[in-house]
Amino acid sequence: MKRPIHYAWIVLFLSFISLLSAQGVRLSFGAFMNPWENEFETNRGMISFIAFISYAVFGLSQPYVGKLVDQYGVRNVLSISILIIGVTTVLSFFANSLWELVIIYGVLASVGFGGASNVAGSIAVANWFSHKRGFALGLMSAGTAAGQLLLVPLSLFLIEAFGWKHTVLLIGSFLTLIIFPIIYLFIRSSPEEKGMAALGGEMKESDAAASVAKHSSASPLSIFQLMRSKAFMFLLLPFFVCGITTSGLIDTHLIPFAQYCGFTPGVTGAAVSLLAGFNIMGTICSGFLADRWSCKKMLAFLYGMRAITIVILILLLQNMTLFGFIVGKSHLLILFAISFGIVDFATVAPTVKLASEYFQNLSVGVVIGWLFLSHQMGAALGSFLPGLLFDWTGGYMISFVISIIVLIAAAVMSVSLPQTQDVKLERDIAL
Repeated sequence: MKRPIHYAWIVLFLSFISLLSAQGVRLSFGAFMNPWENEFETNRGMISFIAFISYAVFGLSQPYVGKLVDQYGVRNVLSISILIIGVTTVLSFFANSLWELVIIYGVLASVGFGGASNVAGSIAVANWFSHKRGFALGLMSAGTAAGQLLLVPLSLFLIEAFGWKHTVLLIGSFLTLIIFPIIYLFIRSSPEEKGMAALGGEMKESDAAASVAKHSSASPLSIFQLMRSKAFMFLLLPFFVCGITTSGLIDTHLIPFAQYCGFTPGVTGAAVSLLAGFNIMGTICSGFLADRWSCKKMLAFLYGMRAITIVILILLLQNMTLFGFIVGKSHLLILFAISFGIVDFATVAPTVKLASEYFQNLSVGVVIGWLFLSHQMGAALGSFLPGLLFDWTGGYMISFVISIIVLIAAAVMSVSLPQTQDVKLERDIAL
């Protein structure tokens, strides 16, 4: 007889769908930049300001999401967050001014983005997976990339066909009427609610990747205590850079950059789809490898490779044809999309796994919340400053050069992380 599917996989699938829906809407922001510039008769800097506010609200929510999940459960936090995103996306249909959009999207919707994020997803995975946790984290994180793959090109198509107002109405209604009920009815916060054990049996106290939920309320730490730890700071600062260069720079500005270079909507949509598709592949592979390889070396490699991929964008700006048969700019854009996609969200699984190992006897949920706060504050900065620099200089060159420099610094910090077996954070941090 076939064994029934463990409910952990259903929870993982529903967490994946939650991130796909919520973060897919968030990552579609770039598709709306040009329409909003025209609709509200403003410049790219002001539209980028909405992204800055959104990422800031998203980021500031992260240290508190773990506490909310502990108090109300993964089910309530994820489902209500999806409902908030759906309703506010519909409400943006009625926005008549830029400041109304700042409040609706930049503030209200971003509260939902913060709730339906990797923090809640990571706690769900930690609750339900005793083994294969790195792999499950990779699959869960791939939900965001899947949202990028599906909703960003879909938004481009719908905007082209029906206009931005009808696009937000359709997407918001789908989240409100379909995704929200599914998540609320079927996801469960912990195995105990189903009267079963986590996948792989009971968790052991000695497990290096101990439950996020279990320790999220243990030994609460202030950010000032955490900053005394080299392990924490050398995870935090590179993850800040990760936010600058992924969600901030590329996910927000790739579509406007492609339009600036003169690419057609078809080429731009293909590039975004390829980036997202290879992002899914890279994220899943990263989770698989995080259970087997050195996570700090993986992070150093990922940040270094990300710096190399941005060089391709500089070549695009220079219109260089150094590759023989690659003579069209569209080939360079596709090459960038594939190479950047592989290393885009791949940093999440090794970062979260290292945090759970370094802080296994402390407050892992709070630590992860601070890490994602740094990521989203980096995203806020990375989305806003390139828009300002574009208005001031008429291009993206300075933004790309700065990104390469900070990515190299992130790679150096990552390779300098201590070995997990040598870290005794209980002695390093004054509790």
